[in-house]
Amino acid sequence: MKRNRTESFRPLELLLLAAAFLATMILCVCVGSVGITPGETFRAIADAVAGKTAESVNSTIIIGVRLPRVLTVALCGAALSLCGAGMQGLLRNPLADGSTMGVSSGAALGALIALLTGFYLPGLPLAGPTVMAILFALGSLLLILGLVFALDHSLSTHSIILIGVIFSMFASALMSLLITFSHEKMKSLTFWTMGSFSGSTYRHALLMLGVLAVFGGILLGHARELNAFAVGEQNARNIGVNVKRVKITTLVCCSALIGTCVSIGGTIGFVGLVVPHICRMLSGPNHRRLLPASLAGGSIFLMLCDLAARTILSPVELPVGVLTSLIGSVFFVVIFYRTGKAR
Repeated sequence: MKRNRTESFRPLELLLLAAAFLATMILCVCVGSVGITPGETFRAIADAVAGKTAESVNSTIIIGVRLPRVLTVALCGAALSLCGAGMQGLLRNPLADGSTMGVSSGAALGALIALLTGFYLPGLPLAGPTVMAILFALGSLLLILGLVFALDHSLSTHSIILIGVIFSMFASALMSLLITFSHEKMKSLTFWTMGSFSGSTYRHALLMLGVLAVFGGILLGHARELNAFAVGEQNARNIGVNVKRVKITTLVCCSALIGTCVSIGGTIGFVGLVVPHICRMLSGPNHRRLLPASLAGGSIFLMLCDLAARTILSPVELPVGVLTSLIGSVFFVVIFYRTGKAR
């Protein structure tokens, strides 16, 4: 059977996405407080793959500092954007996102508690904050949706956003209280809560890659079901979609992805709100195209934001979450305004 071109990417479109992603990654590895040419970058990576020891300062910067950071940023951007697209499709809510629904704040609270209490899993030093962030993300999401349903059975956009904002303020207040009593860790924890990938390592990148491969792969596999949700839950049931299973699966996957991202880079807001909307304008509403486009778009967007964060006021580094929130807040107002006019 001939595949409908509107349902999947054509080879040329995939090539353009891959080219844009690679170009952005090369740019982010080369540019920084120390300028490094693409030729030096490729040589350093080739030497590292061949097992050769870094022979210059630039090679050490590329392999030891920039490359693991850029890889981690790219994977986190892909995960956050994919979660935003999945939540918007599941809830049929154009404002659904980990940051607007309070999930990111809940995950950050869980990760912060783990960092302050020293909670860890034997043999897995990164797993403690990650597990706590995932559990708090899922718990926050269920709590918020439960409160909204108790107040408004229709789960309207305004109700979800209102409760999400209230919960975010509550979680932020608790985090501020905990940080206040952290004393010597106060400065580093405050910077982390604003979103920062400083100090990212290959272990962070591998952790994010593993989580994205598992839970992101599951979300991508539910593209057809998310398309069915666009015409309502009842219609989705009528065409054979197990609505309850898809809801639980999607929410668990989004919580795992957001929790892992937050445990690595802190609270990075609005990526899942901005990127899916841009991708939807370019690729259309079909989730078979939208979800892969959001993966690539989220990576590119967050890599560029992180590049700006570490170069605009170099050698001073800005929290990347500040930049994404500045950009996202403008999109939030525009989308909220358009949603209100459509009513």
